Amino acid sequence: MMKSILKYLLITCMLLLHKNLLQAQDINFSQFYEQPLLRNPALAGLFNGDARLTASYRNQWQSVTVPYRTFALSSEIKFPMQIMNLDVTATTGLELMRDVAGTSEFSTTQIMPALNLSVHFGENSFLSMGFLGGLRQQRFDPSKLVLNDQFVAQSDGSFSILPYSNQVFNNTNVDYFDLSGGVSYKSSINDDIDYYVGFGLFHITSPNVGFFEGSTIELNKKLALNGGLSIAVGDLNELTLYGDYFNQYTDSFKNAKMSSAQFGLLYNHSFFPSDGNTSITGGLLYRWDDALIPVIQMQLSKFVVGISYDINVSKLTVASQSRGGFEVTLSYKGIFNSRNPDLQGTLCPGFGKRKTNPYYH
Repeated sequence: MMKSILKYLLITCMLLLHKNLLQAQDINFSQFYEQPLLRNPALAGLFNGDARLTASYRNQWQSVTVPYRTFALSSEIKFPMQIMNLDVTATTGLELMRDVAGTSEFSTTQIMPALNLSVHFGENSFLSMGFLGGLRQQRFDPSKLVLNDQFVAQSDGSFSILPYSNQVFNNTNVDYFDLSGGVSYKSSINDDIDYYVGFGLFHITSPNVGFFEGSTIELNKKLALNGGLSIAVGDLNELTLYGDYFNQYTDSFKNAKMSSAQFGLLYNHSFFPSDGNTSITGGLLYRWDDALIPVIQMQLSKFVVGISYDINVSKLTVASQSRGGFEVTLSYKGIFNSRNPDLQGTLCPGFGKRKTNPYYH
């Protein structure tokens, strides 16, 4: 019995350490390119079309403990306009997310509106600035916890569990405002190659996230570096690379020495030369010192469904048996047909093969 208890505590500590260190405080998705607002607010609107709606669901660590479940819904709508003879695209967005982790049902819920402005200059270049800010709530259920005073030693050295703990929790709920911002630059090398780079800063306000009265536990600022490269291979195929690097800093911008990275390679094949809306994509992603992630996507008309699975390669492999998490995404991208005729020629930011996915609206 004692060995089982110690094993349970050890696994729980490893999971908490793994989640906090590798994911740099924040919730992350394996198909991270489908949730751009979580990468950098300045990446909002960087897609071909006028509107995008993406739903993501993730189930992680089911083979080890009570699974961590994450739901997210994001939306982006672009509004092309002309300001002082400049082609400008305003993108409004909204990021809704809920994460429930472990036995205590530690949950994070956020409602984050976003705004991004992109200015077109040169032949096909865009400079963007974006902000993401809103409310976050974190809470847990103390009745689901098993604490040390619930174990009573018996005469034979075994332990029994009391129905409740004497530990008093004054606060099981924390609400705070969170703000993030970033810039990005998108351009093309030629008709077949697109690229972008971005820089973002999360948790600008360093909110207090402590659960105990009088405690001051600030959420570290998080620096984000982002990149993407799209290469058309003939008329039917496209190679896409994505990458992110995150690093945490204290309120005084001292390096907290907590970082993470993720990157991947995707290969897309269109089935018809004149139609880029029917295709299949396969690839391999990697989250640094954590997971190897095969992914497959299918696009049919305006809908894209993606499925991935984390193959755990971290120090938790013994307990997880290399099983990490299952994730599925469903995305919709569309073009408005009722644009103002005076703005039909306005160039909007996009990313990817342009032969079948024009920027012009």
